[in-house]
Amino acid sequence: MNMEELREGVLGCRECRELFGYEPHPIFNGCVDSKIMQISQAPSLLVHETGKPFNDLSGRRLREKWYQIEDDVFYDPKNFYITSTAHCYPGKNPGGGDRRPPQGCARKWLQQELTLVDNQIYILIGKYAADYFFPKGNFTENIFRDHQINGKPAYILPHPSPLNVKWFKDHPEFERERMPEIRAVVHRVLEIE
Repeated sequence: MNMEELREGVLGCRECRELFGYEPHPIFNGCVDSKIMQISQAPSLLVHETGKPFNDLSGRRLREKWYQIEDDVFYDPKNFYITSTAHCYPGKNPGGGDRRPPQGCARKWLQQELTLVDNQIYILIGKYAADYFFPKGNFTENIFRDHQINGKPAYILPHPSPLNVKWFKDHPEFERERMPEIRAVVHRVLEIE
């Protein structure tokens, strides 16, 4: 499978239509030689509605505060391959928050993306994406460690959601110490002075 076939497959996928109870809207942004592969849990409702990844409050914090880059840099497919363990919004959980994404999506699509994209580094966003790659170990401890996926550097970020208040309150050292380290790597890879 090449990148164009993968893109067509992802964007045309409707396997979860009955599970979700609405028309899936797969989200896909990137190219075979994107410098950074960013993997999160699943698109938000706003992303589902607009078709643009991370164009919500989480994305704003990610781009402006954490990466400190402009939108055109973030959305340039040569810079970021933006994907998720699930490419579609999974719907609301009756108990609050979004439903967990179906595992079949990662098996079907993410594994092929990992094979095809020739990125330099990986950034995993949120516990679900981190646990997909590193199921053993404590999520918070893993955020403060460097990792590897396919022999390439990998970094874990907490979810930038404005609802994630408690984690940030409990771990102020993330934005003070760890995020500047990761930002420096992102800027180096993107050749930002």
